[in-house]
Amino acid sequence: MAEVTLYHGSVSVIEQPVFGKGKPHNDYGRGFYCTQSLELAKEWAVEEDRDGYANRYALDLQGLKMLDLSQKGFTTLHWITLLLQNRVFTLKNDIIKAGKRYLVEHFSLPVHAYDVIKGYRADDSYFAYAESFLNNMISVQRLSEALKLGNLGEQVVLMSQKSFGQLRFLGYEAADAATYYPLRKARNEQARMEFLSNRRGVLSPDDLYLADIIRGGIKPDDPRLQ
Repeated sequence: MAEVTLYHGSVSVIEQPVFGKGKPHNDYGRGFYCTQSLELAKEWAVEEDRDGYANRYALDLQGLKMLDLSQKGFTTLHWITLLLQNRVFTLKNDIIKAGKRYLVEHFSLPVHAYDVIKGYRADDSYFAYAESFLNNMISVQRLSEALKLGNLGEQVVLMSQKSFGQLRFLGYEAADAATYYPLRKARNEQARMEFLSNRRGVLSPDDLYLADIIRGGIKPDDPRLQ
Protein backbone atom coordinates (compact mmCIF):
# COMPACT_ATOMS: atom_id res chain seq x y z
CA MET A 1 0.00 0.00 0.00
CA ALA A 2 1.76 3.14 -1.24
CA GLU A 3 -0.79 5.69 -0.03
CA VAL A 4 -3.49 5.84 2.62
CA THR A 5 -6.33 8.27 3.26
CA LEU A 6 -6.37 9.74 6.76
CA TYR A 7 -8.78 12.01 8.63
CA HIS A 8 -8.12 14.43 11.47
CA GLY A 9 -11.04 15.66 13.58
CA SER A 10 -10.67 19.26 14.72
CA VAL A 11 -12.52 22.47 15.47
CA SER A 12 -10.51 23.98 12.61
CA VAL A 13 -9.70 23.31 8.98
CA ILE A 14 -6.01 22.36 8.93
CA GLU A 15 -4.55 22.52 5.45
CA GLN A 16 -0.92 22.30 6.53
CA PRO A 17 -0.18 20.49 9.82
CA VAL A 18 2.98 21.80 11.45
CA PHE A 19 5.63 19.40 12.70
CA GLY A 20 6.59 19.95 16.35
CA LYS A 21 3.26 21.43 17.42
CA GLY A 22 0.55 19.69 19.42
CA LYS A 23 0.17 18.56 23.00
CA PRO A 24 3.14 16.67 24.51
CA HIS A 25 0.90 14.50 26.75
CA ASN A 26 -1.06 12.72 24.03
CA ASP A 27 -0.99 8.91 23.88
CA TYR A 28 2.26 8.60 21.92
CA GLY A 29 3.68 12.03 22.61
CA ARG A 30 3.76 15.03 20.29
CA GLY A 31 2.48 14.20 16.82
CA PHE A 32 -0.38 14.61 14.36
CA TYR A 33 -3.20 12.23 15.34
CA CYS A 34 -5.45 10.84 12.61
CA THR A 35 -7.79 7.95 11.86
CA GLN A 36 -8.65 6.00 8.72
CA SER A 37 -12.36 6.31 9.58
CA LEU A 38 -14.27 9.39 8.41
CA GLU A 39 -17.07 8.75 10.90
CA LEU A 40 -14.68 8.48 13.86
CA ALA A 41 -12.93 11.68 12.81
CA LYS A 42 -16.27 13.50 12.82
CA GLU A 43 -17.11 12.12 16.26
CA TRP A 44 -13.68 13.12 17.60
CA ALA A 45 -14.05 16.61 16.09
CA VAL A 46 -17.13 17.70 18.02
CA GLU A 47 -18.11 18.52 21.56
CA GLU A 48 -21.62 18.79 22.98
CA ASP A 49 -22.06 22.38 21.83
CA ARG A 50 -19.29 22.72 19.24
CA ASP A 51 -19.24 21.70 15.59
CA GLY A 52 -16.04 20.56 13.95
CA TYR A 53 -14.35 19.37 10.76
CA ALA A 54 -12.99 16.09 9.46
CA ASN A 55 -9.86 17.11 7.56
CA ARG A 56 -8.92 14.62 4.84
CA TYR A 57 -5.34 13.83 3.76
CA ALA A 58 -3.37 11.43 1.60
CA LEU A 59 -0.23 10.03 3.23
CA ASP A 60 2.45 8.62 0.94
CA LEU A 61 3.95 5.68 2.87
CA GLN A 62 6.91 5.27 0.56
CA GLY A 63 10.09 5.18 2.65
CA LEU A 64 8.29 5.72 5.95
CA LYS A 65 8.98 3.45 8.92
CA MET A 66 5.73 2.45 10.65
CA LEU A 67 5.24 1.01 14.12
CA ASP A 68 1.98 -0.97 14.00
CA LEU A 69 1.10 -2.09 17.53
CA SER A 70 -1.39 -4.64 16.22
CA GLN A 71 1.37 -6.66 14.56
CA LYS A 72 2.80 -9.87 15.98
CA GLY A 73 5.47 -9.29 18.60
CA PHE A 74 3.76 -6.30 20.19
CA THR A 75 1.45 -6.67 23.18
CA THR A 76 -1.07 -4.64 25.15
CA LEU A 77 1.72 -3.95 27.64
CA HIS A 78 3.71 -2.13 24.94
CA TRP A 79 0.68 0.11 24.37
CA ILE A 80 0.08 0.81 28.06
CA THR A 81 3.80 1.55 28.56
CA LEU A 82 3.57 4.25 25.88
CA LEU A 83 0.61 5.74 27.77
CA LEU A 84 2.58 5.69 31.03
CA GLN A 85 5.43 7.55 29.37
CA ASN A 86 3.22 10.21 27.78
CA ARG A 87 -0.20 10.55 29.44
CA VAL A 88 -0.69 11.91 32.96
CA PHE A 89 -1.47 9.16 35.48
CA THR A 90 -1.83 9.57 39.23
CA LEU A 91 0.48 6.96 40.81
CA LYS A 92 -1.74 6.22 43.81
CA ASN A 93 0.04 3.27 45.37
CA ASP A 94 3.27 1.28 45.43
CA ILE A 95 1.99 -1.32 42.95
CA ILE A 96 1.39 1.32 40.29
CA LYS A 97 4.79 2.91 40.94
CA ALA A 98 6.57 -0.44 40.78
CA GLY A 99 4.50 -1.39 37.74
CA LYS A 100 5.48 1.75 35.86
CA ARG A 101 9.16 1.14 36.58
CA TYR A 102 8.90 -2.49 35.46
CA LEU A 103 6.93 -1.77 32.28
CA VAL A 104 9.18 1.10 31.23
CA GLU A 105 12.24 -1.08 31.76
CA HIS A 106 10.95 -4.08 29.82
CA PHE A 107 8.24 -2.85 27.40
CA SER A 108 9.47 0.53 26.17
CA LEU A 109 9.61 1.06 22.41
CA PRO A 110 11.94 3.37 20.46
CA VAL A 111 9.09 5.50 19.12
CA HIS A 112 11.41 8.23 17.86
CA ALA A 113 12.90 5.72 15.42
CA TYR A 114 9.54 5.59 13.58
CA ASP A 115 7.85 8.03 11.23
CA VAL A 116 4.30 6.76 11.87
CA ILE A 117 2.64 4.89 14.77
CA LYS A 118 -0.61 2.95 14.47
CA GLY A 119 -2.43 1.77 17.60
CA TYR A 120 -5.39 2.13 19.93
CA ARG A 121 -6.67 5.56 20.92
CA ALA A 122 -6.90 6.06 24.69
CA ASP A 123 -10.19 7.95 24.84
CA ASP A 124 -12.14 8.12 28.11
CA SER A 125 -13.18 4.45 28.06
CA TYR A 126 -9.80 3.02 27.10
CA PHE A 127 -8.01 5.29 29.57
CA ALA A 128 -10.32 4.00 32.33
CA TYR A 129 -9.51 0.40 31.37
CA ALA A 130 -5.79 1.19 31.50
CA GLU A 131 -6.17 2.71 34.97
CA SER A 132 -8.08 -0.38 36.14
CA PHE A 133 -5.18 -2.56 35.01
CA LEU A 134 -2.63 -0.32 36.73
CA ASN A 135 -4.68 -0.50 39.93
CA ASN A 136 -4.48 -4.33 39.77
CA MET A 137 -8.27 -4.54 39.24
CA ILE A 138 -8.28 -6.32 35.86
CA SER A 139 -5.83 -8.67 34.18
CA VAL A 140 -3.85 -7.84 31.06
CA GLN A 141 -5.95 -10.42 29.20
CA ARG A 142 -9.17 -8.59 30.18
CA LEU A 143 -7.57 -5.29 29.22
CA SER A 144 -6.66 -6.70 25.79
CA GLU A 145 -10.25 -7.85 25.29
CA ALA A 146 -11.63 -4.50 26.44
CA LEU A 147 -9.59 -2.62 23.82
CA LYS A 148 -11.54 -4.41 21.10
CA LEU A 149 -14.96 -3.47 22.49
CA GLY A 150 -17.26 -0.77 21.18
CA ASN A 151 -15.41 -0.19 17.91
CA LEU A 152 -13.68 2.84 19.44
CA GLY A 153 -11.06 2.72 16.74
CA GLU A 154 -7.36 2.97 16.08
CA GLN A 155 -5.33 6.07 15.39
CA VAL A 156 -2.51 6.75 12.95
CA VAL A 157 0.01 9.25 14.29
CA LEU A 158 2.56 11.14 12.23
CA MET A 159 5.68 11.46 14.37
CA SER A 160 8.51 12.65 12.11
CA GLN A 161 9.22 15.65 9.91
CA LYS A 162 9.58 13.22 6.99
CA SER A 163 6.01 11.93 7.44
CA PHE A 164 4.64 15.49 7.63
CA GLY A 165 6.38 16.20 4.34
CA GLN A 166 4.58 13.27 2.68
CA LEU A 167 1.09 14.35 3.83
CA ARG A 168 -1.20 16.05 1.27
CA PHE A 169 -4.38 17.93 2.18
CA LEU A 170 -7.43 16.77 0.18
CA GLY A 171 -10.21 18.83 1.74
CA TYR A 172 -12.63 18.55 4.64
CA GLU A 173 -16.18 17.68 5.66
CA ALA A 174 -18.18 19.51 8.30
CA ALA A 175 -19.15 17.61 11.44
CA ASP A 176 -22.40 18.68 13.08
CA ALA A 177 -22.34 18.43 16.89
CA ALA A 178 -26.05 17.68 17.06
CA THR A 179 -25.47 14.57 14.97
CA TYR A 180 -22.01 13.38 15.94
CA TYR A 181 -21.78 14.13 19.67
CA PRO A 182 -24.64 11.69 20.50
CA LEU A 183 -22.95 9.07 18.27
CA ARG A 184 -19.67 9.60 20.15
CA LYS A 185 -21.42 9.24 23.52
CA ALA A 186 -23.30 6.14 22.37
CA ARG A 187 -20.09 4.48 21.13
CA ASN A 188 -18.39 5.07 24.47
CA GLU A 189 -21.42 3.86 26.41
CA GLN A 190 -21.56 0.70 24.32
CA ALA A 191 -17.89 0.04 25.07
CA ARG A 192 -18.44 0.56 28.82
CA MET A 193 -21.44 -1.76 28.92
CA GLU A 194 -19.59 -4.47 26.98
CA PHE A 195 -16.61 -4.06 29.33
CA LEU A 196 -18.75 -4.44 32.47
CA SER A 197 -20.44 -7.50 31.01
CA ASN A 198 -17.11 -8.99 29.95
CA ARG A 199 -15.57 -8.30 33.37
CA ARG A 200 -18.13 -10.56 35.06
CA GLY A 201 -16.89 -13.57 33.08
CA VAL A 202 -15.01 -16.51 34.55
CA LEU A 203 -11.33 -15.82 35.18
CA SER A 204 -8.74 -18.00 33.51
CA PRO A 205 -5.86 -19.50 35.55
CA ASP A 206 -3.53 -17.78 33.07
CA ASP A 207 -4.89 -14.28 33.75
CA LEU A 208 -2.02 -11.96 34.65
CA TYR A 209 -2.50 -8.95 36.87
CA LEU A 210 0.09 -6.20 37.20
CA ALA A 211 1.39 -7.65 40.49
CA ASP A 212 1.77 -11.07 38.80
CA ILE A 213 3.74 -9.53 35.95
CA ILE A 214 6.16 -7.84 38.35
CA ARG A 215 6.58 -10.87 40.63
CA GLY A 216 6.92 -13.29 37.73
CA GLY A 217 9.40 -11.20 35.78
CA ILE A 218 7.14 -11.44 32.71
CA LYS A 219 8.86 -10.36 29.48
CA PRO A 220 7.40 -9.41 26.05
CA ASP A 221 7.98 -12.91 24.62
CA ASP A 222 5.80 -14.62 27.25
CA PRO A 223 3.14 -16.57 25.27
CA ARG A 224 0.41 -15.52 27.73
CA LEU A 225 0.73 -11.96 26.45
CA GLN A 226 0.23 -12.79 22.78
